[in-house]
Amino acid sequence: MQIKFLRAVVEDIIGRPTVPIVDLLAGKKDVNEFTIAKKLDLTINQTRNILYKLSDYGLVSFIRKKDKRKGWYIYFWTLNVFQSLVLYEQNLKKQLMNLEYQLKSRQEKRYYVCNTCSIEVGEEVSLLNGFICPECEEVYELSESGDLVIDLEKKISKINKEISLVKIERELEEEKLNKQKARKIKKAEAERKAKRKRTSKKKVVKKVAKKKKKVVKKKVAKKKKEPSSLRKKKTLGKKRTNLAKKKVKKVAKKKTKGVSGLLKKLRTKKTKKIKK
Repeated sequence: MQIKFLRAVVEDIIGRPTVPIVDLLAGKKDVNEFTIAKKLDLTINQTRNILYKLSDYGLVSFIRKKDKRKGWYIYFWTLNVFQSLVLYEQNLKKQLMNLEYQLKSRQEKRYYVCNTCSIEVGEEVSLLNGFICPECEEVYELSESGDLVIDLEKKISKINKEISLVKIERELEEEKLNKQKARKIKKAEAERKAKRKRTSKKKVVKKVAKKKKKVVKKKVAKKKKEPSSLRKKKTLGKKRTNLAKKKVKKVAKKKTKGVSGLLKKLRTKKTKKIKK
């Protein structure tokens, strides 16, 4: 049903020969213009002219990408279904207004016809001409608009039905678009939150780094303030403590080795006595 309405819109705007473009774009995104031209059996300039006309009414949108090999831009086209349905609904409403006006004038006013010339005129024109046709000088006859009224009423009921169907399709498409917008907004909000978290983490890291730098600077400043003799003493003290720690470790290792050796000797003596 939707494709039928889209075809009708394109036919109203450009003409019947360009209707197959709807079948190529319906339900697809970013269709290459060269594939469209190939399937329609038209030149690229002809297809672009059609698509540009549709784009002027907002029925299609495009993105362009540069061909790395050839260096020119290639256009990719997408059908704007919602805008197409809106435009078709507007056109139908205009047609309906026109038909309703015709029906009202047929029901309220009188019309006269010249049977020889087959020309129909209103009551005002027939009065001005004295109820005589200026072309053939035949007397006007009162035209019967019963059949025409019935035909107009049928057309009006048909258009009303079509408008209601288009309205349903348009509302469904609007819901889809609103859902897509809501998803995009949620995505954008999630990205913003993630960015804020990253920035806050970076700020915390920067603050910690600044604090560390300040502490280091203070220590360096204190060292610079101290006399050279004190600094030398401190460094010597550190070296002595390190040497003392190393000596203690060596002595501990020797003692453990001695104890382990004595234990081994005792074990061997015991084993010898048991064998005897």
